[in-house]
Amino acid sequence: MSARRLRKTLAVPAAVVLAAPLALAAPPVAAETVDTGDLTVTYVESARWNTGYSGEITVHNASGADLTDWTLEFELPEGGRVHELWNATVEGTAEEGYTVTPPRWGAVVPAGGSYVFGFNGVHEGGNTHLLDCSINGANCAGTPSQGPEHDELSVAYFTQWGVKERDYHVRDLIDSGSADKLTHINYAFGNVGSDGECFMTNDPEDGDALADYGRVVPASESVDGAPDGPGQPLRGNFNQLRKLKELYPELVVSISLGGWNWSEHFSDAALTPESRERMVSSCVDLYLRGDLPVIDGAGGEGAAYGIFDGIDLDWEWPGSEGNPHNTVRPEDRENFTALVREFREQLDALGEETGRHFELSSFMPAGAWRLDSGYELDEIMPDFDFITVQGYDYHGTWETTTNHQSNLLPDPNDPGEVISTLTNVEAYLERGVDPEKIVLGVPFYGQGWTGVEPGPAGDGLFQSASGPAPGLYADGTEDWKALKELSGFEVHRDDDLGTAWLYDGETFWTYDDEIAMDQKTTWAMDNGLGGVMIWSIDGDDADGNLITAIDAALGR
Repeated sequence: MSARRLRKTLAVPAAVVLAAPLALAAPPVAAETVDTGDLTVTYVESARWNTGYSGEITVHNASGADLTDWTLEFELPEGGRVHELWNATVEGTAEEGYTVTPPRWGAVVPAGGSYVFGFNGVHEGGNTHLLDCSINGANCAGTPSQGPEHDELSVAYFTQWGVKERDYHVRDLIDSGSADKLTHINYAFGNVGSDGECFMTNDPEDGDALADYGRVVPASESVDGAPDGPGQPLRGNFNQLRKLKELYPELVVSISLGGWNWSEHFSDAALTPESRERMVSSCVDLYLRGDLPVIDGAGGEGAAYGIFDGIDLDWEWPGSEGNPHNTVRPEDRENFTALVREFREQLDALGEETGRHFELSSFMPAGAWRLDSGYELDEIMPDFDFITVQGYDYHGTWETTTNHQSNLLPDPNDPGEVISTLTNVEAYLERGVDPEKIVLGVPFYGQGWTGVEPGPAGDGLFQSASGPAPGLYADGTEDWKALKELSGFEVHRDDDLGTAWLYDGETFWTYDDEIAMDQKTTWAMDNGLGGVMIWSIDGDDADGNLITAIDAALGR
């Protein structure tokens, strides 16, 4: 990982304060200055028609002093230009960029207040957001964050459906303090269709383009406090991720392809050289070049360019059973190797074209049996920047006996088939994987059973159950933020195994709290792994307590 840098800001000179007559004057008091760290700029496209649009720019002053002199500089996306501007003075061209200053009659931005001006512009069907925007020489989004103070990877999955189902928005990454503690966000998920190509749709079973880039995000949910314009080509989660990266320029955002529900067509897509080339080029065009299909007035060529920095492969699973609707072939193992190579080659070609490095990662399974049936690790690892290894779902409510879902070490009291993080990671190391390329996955949710007898230890562990425990979104699973609020339960833990569980005499939840997260992260660092991955960030509470525990352990 490269060192993360905090950009310096420059103070803005305050207006000169007139002194009282010398004989009556008290000792001079310096006027409060307006630091550029207190200045931000928001933009919203307020209207769009044919080839024209209206934009509204707001300069915000969070300092305790009035701002009388300011200079705003920005560029527009290709094909865009300012036609006329009011309540400010503009100079420049679309080719050279624009410089905006107060109008000749002045425009004070009051302490704790804002100043608004607008303009009409010309577009060619694409985005109109401000590029390379600076106010008095500083980033319009505010002082960019350097991100974590450690070099280890902290990867969080952000779920497409979390906004609607869990009321968890991109802005919550900032409000909870989580964004400061992340090096990577994997956006889950992108789908691959029966034709073997990445695609977008609003079919509820196959995609949610509305959530991705069609929904008009209101000001209250927006990263910078500015709402999406209803005619913008890029709205929704994608536009919020774009704004997030303005504040966190070191943050790497990847699109994760597949997942449990959308790995159905991977085997077909990876089957031949022609099908692999077609799949990869379609995914590169859609997400990295940003060529979104126009759906409900959103999208267009290049609309999402610059948002995604890489591809995360989440084929569950090559060569072994996953979702019952999946196609599985014995040759998936070799075809996955070829697919990874095709991704690496096309990402490198795009990198040469754009001057950027595009990352390639993969979500990898727990269990050596899946490794041997689906992966040629010695062949694929050189093409990956890193891999994330599933460190959870070792046990769950598909079984009728309570157990740990994410134990670090084998439990000697486990009466069944023993699985652990140690045995899983050892399987990768035995097959020659560099531990620094392994990122350990941890769960921000728990698995639960009900109808559980106390057992000889009185804690419900390793006991038969009548069924899954009721959950808010699905029976048998529950977010940590909900589990931490349960009453009437006793907390049990095994510090050697890095596990915790809740039991009230009837219902049993295996889960990870702050202590368990510290233990798991410390174990990963002690064993030379590259970092920690979270499934999924919307399971944390509003204060980001789980990611805070991980970050503290990574930084030791």
